[in-house]
Amino acid sequence: MTQKTWEILVIKHGTRATRRSDVFMNYGFYNEPDDVFLLDYYLWVLRCGDEVIHVDTGFSANGAAKRKRVALIDPLVALESLEMRADAGNPVVVTHAHYDHIGNLGAFTNSPIYISSRELEFWTSDLGTRPLFSHFGDQDEVATILQAKSEGRLREFEGRCEIAPGVELIEVGGHTPGQLVVRVQTDIGPVILAADAAHFHEELERDMLFQSMADLPMSYRALDWLRDEEVAAIITGHDAGELDRFERVEGPLADFVSIVGAHRA
Repeated sequence: MTQKTWEILVIKHGTRATRRSDVFMNYGFYNEPDDVFLLDYYLWVLRCGDEVIHVDTGFSANGAAKRKRVALIDPLVALESLEMRADAGNPVVVTHAHYDHIGNLGAFTNSPIYISSRELEFWTSDLGTRPLFSHFGDQDEVATILQAKSEGRLREFEGRCEIAPGVELIEVGGHTPGQLVVRVQTDIGPVILAADAAHFHEELERDMLFQSMADLPMSYRALDWLRDEEVAAIITGHDAGELDRFERVEGPLADFVSIVGAHRA
């Protein structure tokens, strides 16, 4: 494939105020005082000229209400404001099948959907309904993935998959059995969308795992792998400071969207 460079839109659509002890696994092991902690919820869009690839679809209004999350903007409204329609048929990457990453997937009725085979196998097994997993999962939303499969739109794979020139999906596991990261070629160099392989930069920098991990050894290995990659930037899945690391878009979406590796005239 001929190499391309993409720009990445980082879209913040929700937020949550909580405590450090509710965010980091076995927080007492670190012998640090507890404190308030803010995390945000994102989805991402890759854009190269007229080509668009969606990476995750955020949480739905119902998913947010069930878990008392604060919605800042409807993800579909944000996309429409960026002149992107869910029914346009652009590819969708599911980094993992948690409620806050597949909540609006049913609106992408014409899109091919990329997901790890291990991820789909897990969430369609009895394990996906066990309490320690089901809080973050949603069987109704998993059903939208199965609907796409029945329509021939699901693209399952293992390991690595280049879905477009300059866009590679890499299965790292850990947080969920088929957790993906996305390596994207941009004008500033390669950028990794870590999604929830690294929820926060503190998790990545201090080796402090998030409170919910399906496989602890693999979670540490995923962090090791991310730290060893030579890239221009790593974009985490929930760091509250993520938008401020990059240039905000202009206009009414400035509070919700930053752009990475923007193409310049």
